[in-house]
Amino acid sequence: MKAIADTMGVARSHLVERMKPKTRSASGRYYKADDAWLLLLIRELVDCRMTYGYRRICALLNRRLEEMGKPAVNHKRVYRIMRQNGLLLTRHAGKQPQRSHEGKVITLRSNLRWCSDGFEIACWNEQVVRVAFALDCCDREVISHVATTSGITGEMVRDLMIESVERRFGTINRLPHRVEWLSDNGSCYTATETRAFAQDMGFISCFTPIRSPESNGMAAAFVKTFKRDYVYVHDRPDAQTVMALLDQWFEDYNEYHPHKGLKMKSPRQFIRSQLLTASCPV
Repeated sequence: MKAIADTMGVARSHLVERMKPKTRSASGRYYKADDAWLLLLIRELVDCRMTYGYRRICALLNRRLEEMGKPAVNHKRVYRIMRQNGLLLTRHAGKQPQRSHEGKVITLRSNLRWCSDGFEIACWNEQVVRVAFALDCCDREVISHVATTSGITGEMVRDLMIESVERRFGTINRLPHRVEWLSDNGSCYTATETRAFAQDMGFISCFTPIRSPESNGMAAAFVKTFKRDYVYVHDRPDAQTVMALLDQWFEDYNEYHPHKGLKMKSPRQFIRSQLLTASCPV
């Protein structure tokens, strides 16, 4: 086999796959012997994560298979199984206007830049819950959040800063090194007291240019994801119910939500992998 592969200039694995008999169902569709077993796991995941596409479902499926001591599967196989069984999401056909943006929000290491933004959650009884959060621009973990049924104030943003520092670095009065704090130009962020407090804590306050949401695109993308995968798929009868669920939603996002930019790891998985790499000298 090796001599043939070398002569043809192809990989041996490719020839091995070509020699395997392909299995087709009575309808002529290609399938593998354990597709039915995988379909049960995929259906279970899709029932719990109905807004996830095949790549995120594949990431969660491989985590489940790893726990079971079984080999991982390719995302193309998951796509085929989901397509054959009508489990794929509707293809997005909308087009976004292109705007030039040369700045990069993402950082190469954690705790170099944190971005912050706020959003609203409308309840069925017409109450509104307003949430502000801090997100690391490397590992995408939501470090901390605050919520209220009134407006987000500068005092709440300052509490958000304190809680974020305590969760990342322990109970300290000042950051061990300078960290950029990226936000839009909302009054709660640009208030004199907030900017002075941020400087005292060791933050470098950064504000997006007017009418340039791409400059804080990571926070904006998180808001879209959070509403799609958590808010819109749960009951929201009133503000009290929503506020009681927020901790659970953020914890689930940090622990389980796969990110393409993190090689389909969740924020906490990525952080643990960073710590493992740092503790293993090469």
